[in-house]
Amino acid sequence: MALDLNRIIKAYDVRGLVPEELSPTVARAIGAAFARTVVLPEASGETRPAVVVGRDMRDSGPELVDAFAAGLTAEGVDVVRIGLCSTDGLYHASGVLGLPGAMFTASHNPAAYNGIKLCRAGARPVGEATGLAELRDVAQTLLDAGDGDTVAPDGPGQVTDREMLGEYATFLRGLVDLSGIRPLKVVVDAGNGMAGLTAPAVLGTAAGLPELPLEIVPLYFELDGTFPNHEANPLEPANLLDLQTAVVANRADIGLAFDGDADRCFVVDEKGVPVSPSAVTALVGLREVEKEKAAGRTPAVIHNLITSRAVPDLLSAAGARVVRTRVGHSFIKAEMAGNEAVFGGEHSAHYYFRDFFFADTGMLAALHVLAALGAQQHPLSELGEMYEPYVSSGEINSRVADAAEATRRVLDAYRAAYPGIDVDTLDGVTVSNWDGHPQWWFNLRASNTEPLLRLNVEAADHDIMEKVRDDVLSLVRAETDEPAPGEGPDETGETA
Repeated sequence: MALDLNRIIKAYDVRGLVPEELSPTVARAIGAAFARTVVLPEASGETRPAVVVGRDMRDSGPELVDAFAAGLTAEGVDVVRIGLCSTDGLYHASGVLGLPGAMFTASHNPAAYNGIKLCRAGARPVGEATGLAELRDVAQTLLDAGDGDTVAPDGPGQVTDREMLGEYATFLRGLVDLSGIRPLKVVVDAGNGMAGLTAPAVLGTAAGLPELPLEIVPLYFELDGTFPNHEANPLEPANLLDLQTAVVANRADIGLAFDGDADRCFVVDEKGVPVSPSAVTALVGLREVEKEKAAGRTPAVIHNLITSRAVPDLLSAAGARVVRTRVGHSFIKAEMAGNEAVFGGEHSAHYYFRDFFFADTGMLAALHVLAALGAQQHPLSELGEMYEPYVSSGEINSRVADAAEATRRVLDAYRAAYPGIDVDTLDGVTVSNWDGHPQWWFNLRASNTEPLLRLNVEAADHDIMEKVRDDVLSLVRAETDEPAPGEGPDETGETA
C-alpha cells in the first residue's frame, strides 16, 4: 500500500524520514506532480519548461534529486541541477533564472530526515494554499497507481548542471557594501550545514571575490549531514553554546550561527549573549527603511505578531508603514509581495527582502548586521540595547487536552480582571495592556500539529513579564499534563 503523503507534505514543504517516508519512488512522484500542477500550467510555450534543483549536504540528497529529476523529465520538463547550495542559494537561482525551484533539505531536522522546499519562478512560494495541496493529491494518485510514467509530447526533458555559488555571493555583496567598515573578527558556526559552503564564498574569498575587512573564525564548516558536533538548529539554546564560548575565547566582535540549510541566521554579541531575532528585525528593518526613504519611496515592513513591540515602535517612528501578520513564512511572504514590502522579519530568525525576490535569506541579514556594527565603534552589546528595550519570555509550550478550553479559561480570567482589555484573534489570541500601565501583552496560540498551546509574553520590565507569564501558565495548565519538553518554535512557527 502506498504511503499516505499527508504524513510528509505539510503546510509549507515536504519533510520525512528517509527512506521510510521519503524514498526515491516518492521523490519521483512528487517531481512528476510538480511538473503537472505548477511547472507546465505556468509555462510560456516559447521554450521548454525547466526547473532548477539544489540540495544540502545530507547523504540521501543525490539519489532523491535524481529521482525527482526523473519525474520532471518524464513530463517533458528540463532540469538545471546546481548541486550543493543553501536554501537561499536556491531562491537566488530561481529568481535570476526565472525558473521554478526545488531545494532538497530537511533544514534543522536530524540526519535521518530529508525534505523538499518548492517555489515558483522568481522564488514565489508553493504552500498548502498556493499549490502544495493539489501537488500532494496528484502525487498520491501516481503512487497509488504504481506507475507515474508518461510520454511527453516533445520527448523527455534534459538534465544539465550549473555552478551558481559565485553568482549568489556576488549578488548578495551587491546589496550590502562591507568594504569600508572597520575590521571585525567574526566567529561563524555552520553546524556542519550549508553555511560551511556559503560563508567562505560570501564573507571570504572562496568564490573569487575581493577580501573584506573580516577575520572569520570557522566552527564546523565541514559539510556533514550526520551533524557530528551539534544539531544545526540554533533556535535551541544548547546548540549555541559552542559559538558563545568561541566568541568570548577569541575576543571576537560577533558570532553568527546558521541552521542546516543556512537560510536562517542567529547572532551572538561580543559577550557571548544572543541577540534576539526581534532586535535583528528592528536593526535591519531600519537600514532598509532609510534606504527606501533616501530613494523617495515610502517603505513598508512586515513582522509577525510575536515579534517584540519594539519592532513596530521603532520602524513606525522611522517613517515605515508596518504590517503585522500571522506566524509562518507563507503568510509573511504573501504580505511581503502584496505590500511591496522592503523587508520582513520573524521571531524564528527568518528575514525577507524585496531585493531578494521577497524571499528569506539569513546571509543577507548577516551582512546588514555586520555593516551596522562595522560602521560605528560601539560593541554589539551596546548597539543591540537600543533594539531590545523590553523583556520577553520566549516561546513556552504547554501540552493540553483541550486547547480551546484552556484558551477560554485564560480569556475569561483576563476579561474579568481587566474589563475592556484589548483582545485580537489574528493568530490564536493576543491580549494586550500595552496602552495601559504596566505595559504587557501575551499571545496564546494552538499548534497545528500537536496538542500544544504556545505562549509568548512581553512586558516593559522583567518582574511584570514573569508575573504575566506565570499567571497565564497557571491558567493554561490548571487541568493539563506537564509542560511539553522544549520551548522553541521551528522555522515554520511549529515546535521542532
